[in-house]
Amino acid sequence: MQIKEIEVRENFDITNLTTFKVGGIVKRVYFPANQQEFVELLKTVKNPVVLGGCSNVIFSSQGYDGDVISTIKMDNISVRGTRIIAECGVRGPIASQTAYQSSLSGFEFMIGFPGTIGGNVFMNAGAHGQNISDTFERACLYDFKTKEIMYIEKDKMDFGYRHSLLQGGKYILLGAEFELKKAPQQEIKELMDRNLEFRKNIQPSLAYPNAGSVFKNPENDSAGRLLDKAGVKELCCDNVKVWEKHANFIVNTGNATSENVLEMIYKMYKTVKETYTIELEPEIRFIGKKSKREEEICKQLYKKTQK
Repeated sequence: MQIKEIEVRENFDITNLTTFKVGGIVKRVYFPANQQEFVELLKTVKNPVVLGGCSNVIFSSQGYDGDVISTIKMDNISVRGTRIIAECGVRGPIASQTAYQSSLSGFEFMIGFPGTIGGNVFMNAGAHGQNISDTFERACLYDFKTKEIMYIEKDKMDFGYRHSLLQGGKYILLGAEFELKKAPQQEIKELMDRNLEFRKNIQPSLAYPNAGSVFKNPENDSAGRLLDKAGVKELCCDNVKVWEKHANFIVNTGNATSENVLEMIYKMYKTVKETYTIELEPEIRFIGKKSKREEEICKQLYKKTQK
């Protein structure tokens, strides 16, 4: 297979692919349709940024002079008994509905997630007492060092709070297998409905562009609680605001730029630090060129990940 056979967009405005609706022009964005195309790109394209639902990122308004691989077309999912096999681009709500239709419990928490299986495994996503690692059995990975496909069992994935082996940069998830449990459909549906109702009442829907939780929870505490008590809902920045029902969310209220978003995140971070001497760690990744101000902010916000 040759790369020229794979769908690619050059000088592509990535703004509308992101759930934050913030971004700029990306040099090239590839859209592989299957694992074969994805692996060919990983072997050939130098230092690509791999993204799924673009739900946990801030893309620079100044763009990105590099290559992005979007896995959103890699959406095959199948059920074998109590096991679900999903490609990396399968979106969380599709995985949740597929499990429900097969009377399988364990994916209820993903019903309101905008992200994909790849992103959810990458960050060990979770909500409502469930995590992706709870049902995870095996990963199909691409190894950048050997340029080969390999399989890794759950005990080698280094799962932790919002952490997995994938964050080391050596591997990319192609697909994963999960072992769920049989349960009455009515019980599964009720749990999914409760999760959706919670998100509807507390968290902003994607009708209000956002990138999910801004900060990770510190050990034995809640970022949302700390932010709320510190008074961040009163903070102001151009084109963005802290969500009135949950202080760990920022919404794009107009034509926000990446700098607008970073300014708000930094104000939230600084307010909690000054109030509680706790330095919150961002859950959202920043990708692309940085203005001078963005460079300054990122040095403060991403100190732990830059070490």
